[in-house]
Amino acid sequence: MPDASPTLDPYAPVPTLWERHPAAVASVTVFVLTALLAVVAFPPFKMPEFAYAMFVPGVFWAYTRPRFKLYAWTMLGAQAVAWTIILGWLHHVTWLGLFLLGPIVGAWIGVWYLAVWWTMPRMLGRPTPVRLLGVLGLAGAWVLIEWSRTWLLGGFPWLPLAASQWERSSILQIAAYTGAYGVSFVLVAMNLGFAAYAHRLFREGESGLRRRSQEFFLAMFLLLVCLSVHVQETFNRLRFSVPLGRVAFVQPYIPQDVKWDPAKGPGILDVLQRTTLTAAASRPDLILWPEATTPWAVKGDADARAFVESLARRANAPLLLGSIAIENYHAPGEAWYNGVFVVDPVAGLQTAYYAKRHLVPFGEYVPLRPILGWLTKFVPIGDDFARGVDSSPLVVSQRNGALIFGPLICYEDIYPRLARASVLAGSDVLVVQTNNAWFGEGGAAYQHAANSVLRAVETRRPVLRDGNGGWSGWIDEFGNVRAVLTNDAGSVYFRGTKTVTVTRDARWVNRLSFYVEHGDWFVAVSAVLVLFAFALLRLRGPETIASPR
Repeated sequence: MPDASPTLDPYAPVPTLWERHPAAVASVTVFVLTALLAVVAFPPFKMPEFAYAMFVPGVFWAYTRPRFKLYAWTMLGAQAVAWTIILGWLHHVTWLGLFLLGPIVGAWIGVWYLAVWWTMPRMLGRPTPVRLLGVLGLAGAWVLIEWSRTWLLGGFPWLPLAASQWERSSILQIAAYTGAYGVSFVLVAMNLGFAAYAHRLFREGESGLRRRSQEFFLAMFLLLVCLSVHVQETFNRLRFSVPLGRVAFVQPYIPQDVKWDPAKGPGILDVLQRTTLTAAASRPDLILWPEATTPWAVKGDADARAFVESLARRANAPLLLGSIAIENYHAPGEAWYNGVFVVDPVAGLQTAYYAKRHLVPFGEYVPLRPILGWLTKFVPIGDDFARGVDSSPLVVSQRNGALIFGPLICYEDIYPRLARASVLAGSDVLVVQTNNAWFGEGGAAYQHAANSVLRAVETRRPVLRDGNGGWSGWIDEFGNVRAVLTNDAGSVYFRGTKTVTVTRDARWVNRLSFYVEHGDWFVAVSAVLVLFAFALLRLRGPETIASPR
């Protein structure tokens, strides 16, 4: 019998890796691009333009109907890796926490891609209004996920997508109306528009005017709305600038490994004294200290109180400082608070103080202590802190009159509702006092400052930030960084002080932004868009590559 085995042609072309394993190659390519673009779009990298394209690989791939499990594992894995890298500074405190939190946040955000996998094939061949509503629905779904991060599981809304644009104030101004969610909405729409345009060009094979993508034009329209708000709000703003006062930022840069060591207390006080008196030489109207500055509680420890009152008198300027308050000291019901205090150079320590409203899990308290009590805090101080419940601002008397400050301690500035509550309570200025020395000299300080920029635009209030080791500076009502403390090498990580003249925009004095007045209305609008898009797209329709009507 003749041999029936096929004869191999030695001159036949060798299949490429893509031809042999197209799904695997697509998965690896999208995984790498998605993770890389997500990392570089956020600070400390200065490439915010990548936020306009960071979702494009995953969205474009979804058009091709990849298998659900492959797509889901690829996109969730890419986000888990990206967010573990983005939050890499957490390893200075806990490696375990990093490898838990990074994947959790990544998976939390990555759920959005599951909606993308369901939506994109169903948009092919649909009428233009249906496709546009699909874009708006996906952008709205992203907003709902970001909103859920402010409260679900205690909340961790660190670095919403809008924070990638913290140095691009032109797109941020819409946040005064929609909150930062509006900025994120537009950025997602831009990604979807680019992906739709790429699909038209490379997979639908259209030519001439039929290559146009209405999804892309919708995204561009939304971007132009943001830019028009920017022109309206910021044009000729220097005409409306009024002085607020001279503020001295004190950055003591106390190393974290000695901050709570009682033996190091006298040395810490010496650093505070030297830096504060240096700042006082510039004759400021106010001197700022960061979070939990003193080694002992200014409310509860008589010596600590005497020290800050004496220093305020010598500096001849009020101090706005972070320290600890102990209520009912050595008595039943003793409670410790992470607080902000006003020390007047004449009247001394004021009775009213601000107590932190949103505490750091495992930093300031152990959640579910009856169950998780065996886990310890990574802040070696006392028992759990008590939570503050009052957003009332602090009044500071200055040479040119009184100013009303709304304090936000540490990562409280990542919660829009806290800043909004402070402004509704009457704050003229938001002040963020923090201790980022826990997290080394990496990206944490810049990422944290990016959140403060969003709060400034949302509330139309200047934000003063004072960190133990950086980032410290002043952000105006429009999200522009007007001053930042750096040393001769240009680093924000150093011990020192700087005095700057802070101004306000007269148009926003005693006036509330639309967002402050109406809150998260845009989240509700986004939910409606999601429901409408889902209802339309689930109706049977053409799911083949076809030209839009």
